[in-house]
Amino acid sequence: MQFLDLPDPLIVVVGPTGVGKTAFAIDLAEKIDGEIVSADSRLFYRGMDIGTAKPSPDDMARVPHHLVNVSEPNQPWSMVLFQEKARQAIESIYSRGCMPILVGGTGQYIQAVIENWQAPLMEPDIQMRIILETWGREIGPRQLFQRLKLIDPEAASHIEPNNLRRIVRALEVIFKTGRRFSEQRLKHEPRYSICEIGLILPRPILYQRIDHRIEQMIANGLLEEVKGLIDQRVNPYLSTFSAIGYREMRDVISGQLTMEDAVISMKRLTRQYVRRQANWFKPDDPAIHWLAAESGSVEEAIRVLNLRENWAKKKVGA
Repeated sequence: MQFLDLPDPLIVVVGPTGVGKTAFAIDLAEKIDGEIVSADSRLFYRGMDIGTAKPSPDDMARVPHHLVNVSEPNQPWSMVLFQEKARQAIESIYSRGCMPILVGGTGQYIQAVIENWQAPLMEPDIQMRIILETWGREIGPRQLFQRLKLIDPEAASHIEPNNLRRIVRALEVIFKTGRRFSEQRLKHEPRYSICEIGLILPRPILYQRIDHRIEQMIANGLLEEVKGLIDQRVNPYLSTFSAIGYREMRDVISGQLTMEDAVISMKRLTRQYVRRQANWFKPDDPAIHWLAAESGSVEEAIRVLNLRENWAKKKVGA
Protein backbone atom coordinates (compact mmCIF):
# COMPACT_ATOMS: atom_id res chain seq x y z
CA MET A 1 0.00 0.00 0.00
CA GLN A 2 1.04 3.56 -0.63
CA PHE A 3 1.64 4.50 3.00
CA LEU A 4 4.27 1.75 3.36
CA ASP A 5 6.64 3.91 1.27
CA LEU A 6 6.93 6.47 4.06
CA PRO A 7 10.03 6.56 6.29
CA ASP A 8 9.42 4.75 9.59
CA PRO A 9 5.61 4.71 9.39
CA LEU A 10 3.66 4.19 12.60
CA ILE A 11 -0.12 3.91 12.82
CA VAL A 12 -1.51 5.05 16.15
CA VAL A 13 -5.01 4.01 17.25
CA VAL A 14 -6.47 6.01 20.13
CA GLY A 15 -9.79 6.57 21.82
CA PRO A 16 -11.57 6.18 25.13
CA THR A 17 -11.76 2.93 27.03
CA GLY A 18 -14.58 0.68 25.85
CA VAL A 19 -14.81 2.19 22.37
CA GLY A 20 -13.57 -0.94 20.59
CA LYS A 21 -9.90 -0.23 19.84
CA THR A 22 -8.81 -3.85 20.25
CA ALA A 23 -11.23 -5.32 17.73
CA PHE A 24 -10.63 -2.44 15.31
CA ALA A 25 -6.84 -2.75 15.49
CA ILE A 26 -6.95 -6.51 14.92
CA ASP A 27 -9.19 -6.13 11.86
CA LEU A 28 -6.96 -3.37 10.52
CA ALA A 29 -3.76 -5.33 11.14
CA GLU A 30 -5.12 -8.35 9.25
CA LYS A 31 -5.85 -6.17 6.21
CA ILE A 32 -2.49 -4.38 6.06
CA ASP A 33 -0.06 -7.02 7.39
CA GLY A 34 0.30 -5.20 10.69
CA GLU A 35 1.37 -6.10 14.21
CA ILE A 36 0.00 -4.50 17.36
CA VAL A 37 2.07 -2.76 20.04
CA SER A 38 -0.04 -2.22 23.14
CA ALA A 39 0.21 1.17 24.84
CA ASP A 40 -2.33 0.24 27.50
CA SER A 41 -0.46 0.14 30.80
CA ARG A 42 -3.01 -2.31 32.27
CA LEU A 43 -2.17 -5.02 29.74
CA PHE A 44 1.49 -5.46 30.71
CA TYR A 45 0.78 -7.73 33.66
CA ARG A 46 0.29 -11.48 33.62
CA GLY A 47 -2.76 -12.76 35.47
CA MET A 48 -4.63 -9.47 35.21
CA ASP A 49 -6.92 -10.46 32.36
CA ILE A 50 -10.58 -10.02 33.18
CA GLY A 51 -10.41 -6.58 34.76
CA THR A 52 -8.29 -5.18 31.93
CA ALA A 53 -10.42 -6.54 29.07
CA LYS A 54 -7.20 -8.06 27.76
CA PRO A 55 -7.30 -9.48 24.20
CA SER A 56 -8.23 -13.15 24.25
CA PRO A 57 -5.79 -15.89 23.21
CA ASP A 58 -7.80 -16.22 20.00
CA ASP A 59 -7.42 -12.48 19.32
CA MET A 60 -3.67 -12.64 19.89
CA ALA A 61 -3.41 -15.69 17.64
CA ARG A 62 -4.95 -13.72 14.77
CA VAL A 63 -2.36 -10.92 14.88
CA PRO A 64 0.98 -10.66 16.73
CA HIS A 65 0.67 -8.53 19.88
CA HIS A 66 3.60 -6.89 21.65
CA LEU A 67 3.83 -5.66 25.27
CA VAL A 68 0.96 -7.80 26.51
CA ASN A 69 1.68 -10.19 29.43
CA VAL A 70 5.28 -9.03 29.71
CA SER A 71 5.62 -8.49 33.46
CA GLU A 72 4.43 -9.78 36.82
CA PRO A 73 1.98 -7.59 38.77
CA ASN A 74 4.55 -7.07 41.52
CA GLN A 75 7.00 -5.61 38.98
CA PRO A 76 5.39 -2.33 37.85
CA TRP A 77 6.62 -0.78 34.63
CA SER A 78 7.72 2.84 34.34
CA MET A 79 7.03 5.05 31.34
CA VAL A 80 10.74 5.03 30.51
CA LEU A 81 10.84 1.22 30.40
CA PHE A 82 7.70 1.22 28.25
CA GLN A 83 9.29 3.64 25.76
CA GLU A 84 12.36 1.44 25.46
CA LYS A 85 10.36 -1.76 24.96
CA ALA A 86 7.92 -0.10 22.54
CA ARG A 87 10.77 1.13 20.35
CA GLN A 88 12.33 -2.33 20.34
CA ALA A 89 9.00 -3.86 19.33
CA ILE A 90 8.48 -1.33 16.54
CA GLU A 91 11.98 -1.96 15.16
CA SER A 92 11.41 -5.73 15.22
CA ILE A 93 8.15 -5.26 13.28
CA TYR A 94 9.96 -3.17 10.66
CA SER A 95 12.57 -5.93 10.34
CA ARG A 96 9.82 -8.31 9.22
CA GLY A 97 8.48 -5.86 6.65
CA CYS A 98 5.27 -5.36 8.63
CA MET A 99 3.39 -2.28 9.82
CA PRO A 100 3.46 -1.38 13.54
CA ILE A 101 0.15 -0.27 15.02
CA LEU A 102 0.45 1.42 18.41
CA VAL A 103 -2.84 0.97 20.26
CA GLY A 104 -3.98 2.27 23.57
CA GLY A 105 -5.90 4.42 25.91
CA THR A 106 -2.96 5.40 28.15
CA GLY A 107 -2.39 8.86 26.73
CA GLN A 108 0.92 9.52 28.41
CA TYR A 109 2.41 6.34 26.99
CA ILE A 110 1.13 7.08 23.48
CA GLN A 111 2.51 10.62 23.50
CA ALA A 112 5.83 9.48 24.99
CA VAL A 113 6.44 7.33 21.92
CA ILE A 114 5.17 9.59 19.16
CA GLU A 115 6.66 12.79 20.61
CA ASN A 116 9.88 11.05 21.69
CA TRP A 117 9.79 12.24 25.28
CA GLN A 118 12.72 12.13 27.62
CA ALA A 119 12.00 11.89 31.33
CA PRO A 120 13.44 14.59 33.63
CA LEU A 121 17.15 13.94 34.09
CA MET A 122 17.18 13.48 37.85
CA GLU A 123 18.48 10.67 39.99
CA PRO A 124 15.82 9.19 42.30
CA ASP A 125 15.85 10.65 45.81
CA ILE A 126 15.05 7.47 47.75
CA GLN A 127 14.66 9.19 51.13
CA MET A 128 12.25 11.79 49.75
CA ARG A 129 10.34 9.08 47.90
CA ILE A 130 9.91 7.06 51.11
CA ILE A 131 8.65 10.16 52.93
CA LEU A 132 6.17 10.98 50.16
CA GLU A 133 4.94 7.39 49.90
CA THR A 134 4.45 7.22 53.67
CA TRP A 135 2.57 10.51 53.59
CA GLY A 136 0.43 9.24 50.70
CA ARG A 137 -0.52 6.08 52.59
CA GLU A 138 -1.37 8.06 55.72
CA ILE A 139 -3.68 10.58 54.05
CA GLY A 140 -4.66 8.42 51.06
CA PRO A 141 -3.57 8.71 47.40
CA ARG A 142 -6.49 10.98 46.49
CA GLN A 143 -5.56 13.52 49.16
CA LEU A 144 -1.92 13.48 47.99
CA PHE A 145 -3.22 13.89 44.43
CA GLN A 146 -5.06 17.05 45.53
CA ARG A 147 -1.74 18.47 46.79
CA LEU A 148 -0.15 17.77 43.41
CA LYS A 149 -3.15 19.35 41.67
CA LEU A 150 -2.61 22.59 43.60
CA ILE A 151 1.09 22.70 42.73
CA ASP A 152 0.99 21.45 39.13
CA PRO A 153 -2.55 21.11 37.71
CA GLU A 154 -1.20 20.25 34.24
CA ALA A 155 0.74 17.24 35.55
CA ALA A 156 -2.20 16.20 37.75
CA SER A 157 -4.60 16.24 34.79
CA HIS A 158 -2.70 13.31 33.28
CA ILE A 159 -2.37 11.16 36.42
CA GLU A 160 -4.90 8.77 37.95
CA PRO A 161 -5.91 10.08 41.42
CA ASN A 162 -5.25 6.61 42.90
CA ASN A 163 -1.87 6.05 41.22
CA LEU A 164 0.36 6.69 44.23
CA ARG A 165 3.58 5.80 42.39
CA ARG A 166 3.12 8.44 39.67
CA ILE A 167 1.85 11.08 42.12
CA VAL A 168 4.93 10.53 44.29
CA ARG A 169 7.28 10.68 41.30
CA ALA A 170 5.81 14.01 40.15
CA LEU A 171 6.07 15.52 43.63
CA GLU A 172 9.58 14.16 44.07
CA VAL A 173 10.74 15.92 40.89
CA ILE A 174 8.97 19.15 41.86
CA PHE A 175 10.41 19.26 45.39
CA LYS A 176 13.89 18.24 44.22
CA THR A 177 14.15 20.72 41.33
CA GLY A 178 11.85 23.55 42.42
CA ARG A 179 10.11 23.42 39.03
CA ARG A 180 6.78 22.00 37.94
CA PHE A 181 6.93 18.43 36.70
CA SER A 182 4.91 19.34 33.58
CA GLU A 183 7.60 21.87 32.58
CA GLN A 184 10.38 19.28 32.62
CA ARG A 185 9.07 16.79 30.09
CA LEU A 186 11.64 17.04 27.32
CA LYS A 187 10.72 16.34 23.71
CA HIS A 188 13.06 15.46 20.86
CA GLU A 189 12.85 15.08 17.13
CA PRO A 190 10.13 12.49 16.45
CA ARG A 191 11.34 9.09 15.29
CA TYR A 192 8.35 8.11 13.15
CA SER A 193 5.97 9.20 10.42
CA ILE A 194 2.67 9.19 12.26
CA CYS A 195 -0.94 8.72 11.27
CA GLU A 196 -3.31 8.85 14.22
CA ILE A 197 -6.72 7.20 13.96
CA GLY A 198 -9.20 7.97 16.72
CA LEU A 199 -12.35 5.99 17.43
CA ILE A 200 -15.33 7.80 18.86
CA LEU A 201 -18.85 7.00 20.03
CA PRO A 202 -21.61 9.20 21.43
CA ARG A 203 -21.14 9.36 25.19
CA PRO A 204 -24.48 7.70 26.08
CA ILE A 205 -23.65 4.70 23.88
CA LEU A 206 -20.09 4.54 25.20
CA TYR A 207 -21.32 4.61 28.80
CA GLN A 208 -23.81 1.81 28.07
CA ARG A 209 -20.98 -0.28 26.65
CA ILE A 210 -18.80 0.45 29.68
CA ASP A 211 -21.57 -0.55 32.08
CA HIS A 212 -22.16 -3.79 30.20
CA ARG A 213 -18.45 -4.57 30.12
CA ILE A 214 -18.10 -4.06 33.88
CA GLU A 215 -21.08 -6.32 34.53
CA GLN A 216 -19.50 -8.95 32.28
CA MET A 217 -16.21 -8.67 34.16
CA ILE A 218 -18.00 -9.46 37.41
CA ALA A 219 -19.92 -12.34 35.81
CA ASN A 220 -16.69 -13.70 34.28
CA GLY A 221 -14.95 -13.93 37.66
CA LEU A 222 -13.11 -10.67 38.36
CA LEU A 223 -13.43 -11.23 42.11
CA GLU A 224 -11.91 -14.70 41.80
CA GLU A 225 -9.11 -13.31 39.61
CA VAL A 226 -8.19 -10.79 42.29
CA LYS A 227 -8.39 -13.43 45.05
CA GLY A 228 -6.03 -15.59 42.99
CA LEU A 229 -3.51 -12.76 42.63
CA ILE A 230 -3.56 -12.11 46.38
CA ASP A 231 -3.18 -15.83 47.03
CA GLN A 232 -0.06 -15.70 44.82
CA ARG A 233 1.31 -13.06 47.23
CA VAL A 234 0.83 -10.12 44.89
CA ASN A 235 0.72 -7.04 47.12
CA PRO A 236 -2.78 -5.60 46.60
CA TYR A 237 -1.53 -2.11 47.47
CA LEU A 238 0.98 -1.91 44.63
CA SER A 239 0.38 0.62 41.85
CA THR A 240 -0.70 -2.20 39.54
CA PHE A 241 -3.79 -2.62 41.72
CA SER A 242 -4.73 1.00 41.11
CA ALA A 243 -6.43 -0.14 37.88
CA ILE A 244 -10.19 0.32 38.12
CA GLY A 245 -11.80 -2.93 39.21
CA TYR A 246 -8.81 -4.38 41.02
CA ARG A 247 -8.82 -1.99 43.94
CA GLU A 248 -12.62 -2.34 44.26
CA MET A 249 -12.41 -6.16 44.34
CA ARG A 250 -9.58 -5.89 46.86
CA ASP A 251 -11.87 -3.81 49.08
CA VAL A 252 -14.71 -6.30 48.63
CA ILE A 253 -12.39 -9.08 49.78
CA SER A 254 -11.28 -7.05 52.82
CA GLY A 255 -14.90 -6.20 53.69
CA GLN A 256 -14.55 -2.47 53.04
CA LEU A 257 -17.03 -2.52 50.13
CA THR A 258 -20.08 -4.54 49.16
CA MET A 259 -20.12 -5.95 45.65
CA GLU A 260 -23.01 -3.64 44.77
CA ASP A 261 -21.06 -0.57 45.89
CA ALA A 262 -17.95 -1.83 44.11
CA VAL A 263 -19.79 -2.07 40.78
CA ILE A 264 -21.25 1.43 41.24
CA SER A 265 -17.76 2.76 41.98
CA MET A 266 -16.25 1.00 38.95
CA LYS A 267 -18.84 2.52 36.62
CA ARG A 268 -18.44 6.00 38.09
CA LEU A 269 -14.63 5.92 38.02
CA THR A 270 -14.55 4.59 34.47
CA ARG A 271 -16.68 7.53 33.31
CA GLN A 272 -14.24 9.87 35.05
CA TYR A 273 -11.36 8.07 33.35
CA VAL A 274 -13.00 8.57 29.94
CA ARG A 275 -13.17 12.30 30.63
CA ARG A 276 -9.49 12.38 31.62
CA GLN A 277 -8.55 10.48 28.46
CA ALA A 278 -10.07 13.37 26.53
CA ASN A 279 -7.24 15.55 27.88
CA TRP A 280 -4.89 13.47 25.73
CA PHE A 281 -7.13 12.67 22.76
CA LYS A 282 -8.99 15.89 22.03
CA PRO A 283 -11.88 15.87 19.54
CA ASP A 284 -10.52 19.06 17.97
CA ASP A 285 -6.94 17.80 17.59
CA PRO A 286 -6.18 18.19 13.85
CA ALA A 287 -3.56 15.43 14.04
CA ILE A 288 -6.19 12.81 14.91
CA HIS A 289 -8.50 11.44 12.20
CA TRP A 290 -11.65 10.63 14.14
CA LEU A 291 -13.85 7.81 12.91
CA ALA A 292 -17.21 6.58 14.17
CA ALA A 293 -16.58 3.27 15.90
CA GLU A 294 -19.96 1.79 15.07
CA SER A 295 -19.68 0.85 11.39
CA GLY A 296 -17.25 0.72 8.48
CA SER A 297 -14.41 2.29 10.38
CA VAL A 298 -11.67 -0.11 9.20
CA GLU A 299 -12.36 0.53 5.52
CA GLU A 300 -12.52 4.27 6.20
CA ALA A 301 -9.25 4.06 8.13
CA ILE A 302 -7.52 2.44 5.16
CA ARG A 303 -8.71 5.32 2.97
CA VAL A 304 -7.23 7.76 5.49
CA LEU A 305 -3.95 5.85 5.60
CA ASN A 306 -3.61 5.85 1.82
CA LEU A 307 -3.58 9.65 1.66
CA ARG A 308 0.00 10.76 2.08
CA GLU A 309 -1.02 14.18 3.41
CA ASN A 310 -2.51 12.46 6.48
CA TRP A 311 0.96 11.37 7.56
CA ALA A 312 3.42 13.67 9.29
CA LYS A 313 6.27 13.80 11.68
CA LYS A 314 4.57 14.55 14.98
CA LYS A 315 5.40 18.16 15.78
CA VAL A 316 7.20 18.70 19.04
CA GLY A 317 5.05 20.72 21.39
CA ALA A 318 1.91 20.24 19.29
